[in-house]
Amino acid sequence: MLACDPVDQGLLNGGYRLCTTRGRYFLKHHSDPETADPAAIARQHRATQRLADLGVPVAPPLTGHDGRTVAVVGGRAYALHPWIDGRHRHGGQLTAEQCGRLGALLGVVHASLERVMSRAPGSPLESADPADTFALIDDLLCRVTRHRPVTAFDELARHRLVERRTMLERHTDRRPPPGGAVGWVHGDFHPFNVLYQGDAPAAIVDWDRLGVQPRAEEAVRAAAIFFVRPVGTLDLAKVRAYARAYRRTAGAPLAELTAAVHRVWWERLNDFWMLRWHYERGDSRADAQFPAASALAVWWTREYDAVRDAFTQ
Repeated sequence: MLACDPVDQGLLNGGYRLCTTRGRYFLKHHSDPETADPAAIARQHRATQRLADLGVPVAPPLTGHDGRTVAVVGGRAYALHPWIDGRHRHGGQLTAEQCGRLGALLGVVHASLERVMSRAPGSPLESADPADTFALIDDLLCRVTRHRPVTAFDELARHRLVERRTMLERHTDRRPPPGGAVGWVHGDFHPFNVLYQGDAPAAIVDWDRLGVQPRAEEAVRAAAIFFVRPVGTLDLAKVRAYARAYRRTAGAPLAELTAAVHRVWWERLNDFWMLRWHYERGDSRADAQFPAASALAVWWTREYDAVRDAFTQ
């Protein structure tokens, strides 16, 4: 061992860059309790190896002398992966052509998972109940009010919570029905989980949330992360290039994308995970994302038709 340096990107798990006489590696510590089950991790590893065999850019773990890819030490799960030289790129750094390649890549992932994973039962998921959201908003407003000293984050949180309550009251009748077609998905496809070398994706990493979900919703959810601008709007030209390529490679029908756009929009209206981390957990790691994410829900509601068309035309 020549060096062991922590890698501080990522919100859920930890990792280290190892430099050894045999090469460089990424040692992943699966610390998130929701995804740290060794059997589930091993299933993810088998999936990524099968995807690699199909030519999908992934970084399967190394296998130990015992034939296993997960090591449990002191009750903690670890896996060793080859180190991938690359960098993360958000949508603002991608050309329209590269946005198309990104959408095509996710489409290939979904189509390839359909080939390599056994067909898992999946029932349509219920959408968020606005009654539960109203109760959550009231609770968060109480927490914001009690917080001292008052910060700029508190003031923005209060404004967005009151604003969102009004929006939900206006759109309660637009709650979507249970979701549509489900299949195996990456589960967390966003800029920090795609490594680029030059203009091309070199590896999709962090498969911790591999699971059965509505596939088109992952495509919409990823676009809302990749292509959101700091002011909380989407670059719809890039969304369009991305979505066209995704539909082509995933074989996703327009009706499926249309329904997915509506469900993810509703999800955004009812989602306050960043505020829950801040006020319930005392965890501020996601605070920097809140201004753009909270503004996006407002803009998306106002530009609903234009956003839908960007995904489906």
